Amino acid sequence: MKQLSNRINSLPTSATLAMAAKARELKEQGKDIISLSLGEPDFNTPEFIKDAAIQAVNDNYNSYSPVNGYLDLRESICKKFKRDNNLSYNPNQIVVSTGAKQSIANVAQVLLNPGDEVLLPAPYWVSYSAISVLSEASFVEIPSSIDTDFKITPEQLEAAITPKSKLIFFNSPNNPSGTIYSEEEYRALAKVLEKHPNIYVVSDEIYEHINYGAGNFSFAAIESMYDRTITVNGVAKAFAMTGWRIGYIGAPEWIAKACNKLQGQVTSGANCIAQRATITALDAPVTKIGYMVDEFHKRRDIVLDLLGKIKGFKLNIPEGAFYVFPDISYFFGKTIKGNKIENASDFSMFLLEQANIATVTGEAFGAPDCIRMSYAASEEQLREAIDRIKKALA
Repeated sequence: MKQLSNRINSLPTSATLAMAAKARELKEQGKDIISLSLGEPDFNTPEFIKDAAIQAVNDNYNSYSPVNGYLDLRESICKKFKRDNNLSYNPNQIVVSTGAKQSIANVAQVLLNPGDEVLLPAPYWVSYSAISVLSEASFVEIPSSIDTDFKITPEQLEAAITPKSKLIFFNSPNNPSGTIYSEEEYRALAKVLEKHPNIYVVSDEIYEHINYGAGNFSFAAIESMYDRTITVNGVAKAFAMTGWRIGYIGAPEWIAKACNKLQGQVTSGANCIAQRATITALDAPVTKIGYMVDEFHKRRDIVLDLLGKIKGFKLNIPEGAFYVFPDISYFFGKTIKGNKIENASDFSMFLLEQANIATVTGEAFGAPDCIRMSYAASEEQLREAIDRIKKALA
């Protein structure tokens, strides 16, 4: 009898990865699929970072690194936090991991106990809920909608808190919505959390540099929240280094120490070559990646313009990241080309089968009226994709 653990049986498959796999499968069958499902920049890693990696290979960096990362990398991360986020951390507060996803999993594993509750302002990145479940906690969604620009209010936060609340995830710029919380909005939410000292905050800032002028404020920069906030970041999105797998946290030292202990038994130190290249990436002025941000900004405007001409797509203006998250509830209950659309998953599947466009259902992000479309694809592909969607819905 094949008996897997309850732990793995209770874990959902990542919706974004599942859609990407389905799109790949159809491509292999010869279908011309345009994938707008993955959160991955379509740029190559900048040359100056690749050169640093080559240098590290030639310098014979090939041994295990310290579990929490090379000291000089952790020093570079501290400088980056000070320069970009006005946050003061020392190297003992930094843990470098195999991607920001591992950083988040570490934090959840060291802070959560069975019966704890995790607060998830929705929409939220798919893995927050799964990682919470894996840590034997339950999660509570705090809903928002396109009408509130996908932001929750302090009143909603207060109403969601119970004696079991232990952790809350903030993600700004947000995946999937592209929404950015302002300093004022974060301070209003912090006022609520000040009354509940047992709740810790994970501030996921992986998209901070992909930002179209709104600026990015770090939750840990609120004095009363510094000792209760774990700031998560990495190089995947802004530096087009998704496959290099480097993420990191800045945290209260006791939490960093616990993450280091856990990681020592799970993966140990992250890839040594990627760590050396990350020093070069973080030490460089942010303007060096400005060309990618400018291109994303341009694509966002194209996508909003073209989708805005299709009846039934309700849009907000995302201020960061590289996603649009249209409300498509207009189509629910309708039958299009013999396909009954009951929900966002049906709509997403309809686009895949009828238009050969891969998107991700909003249900996976706690926003059942929406779908996520990534514009980390070429302008030509984006124009073609939206043209196909228009024709399929005509």
